[in-house]
Amino acid sequence: MRNHDLQFLKHFSMVIVFLMGVTVVLLIGAFYAHSLHPVDPDPRAEARVAERIRPVGGVYAGETGAAAIAAAAEAAAALAASQVAYDGTLDGSVIYAQLCGACHTNGAGGAPTLDRAHWDARIAKGVDTLVKHAIEGFQGEAGLMPARGGNPSLNDAQVEATVKWMIDNLK
Repeated sequence: MRNHDLQFLKHFSMVIVFLMGVTVVLLIGAFYAHSLHPVDPDPRAEARVAERIRPVGGVYAGETGAAAIAAAAEAAAALAASQVAYDGTLDGSVIYAQLCGACHTNGAGGAPTLDRAHWDARIAKGVDTLVKHAIEGFQGEAGLMPARGGNPSLNDAQVEATVKWMIDNLK
């Protein structure tokens, strides 16, 4: 009986070795076949990598540096102008709910809430002044109003409509 067990183990080992050999040959064949068809890189993945590794800032010196800074500022302004915030809506309530309400609802950063007591002195300066401060930004005694409420994609008409909506909805 012992001889049969040894015979079985010998044949079983040979089958296992043969199957391992076939596996190795198939793996090598698969790697070779895969190398014959190079994969085109995904442009979206390349763009994400380029965005992650781009320099944070640049160093500009002399006249060429000043020109480069001016060109970059113009490009940024053109990009912001080409993007229309909130689908170009002139509904002040939509813009207030999406942007302005973040500060003006709870008075964050010294922003006046929609209480008439906070706005009477401001309204006395004129609506045009309020709109100008909202567009350009304003450093007040209580805090800072960022230009266009912090969203450069808002156009002047949207800012004006929102300021007027806020004035009309004072409590």
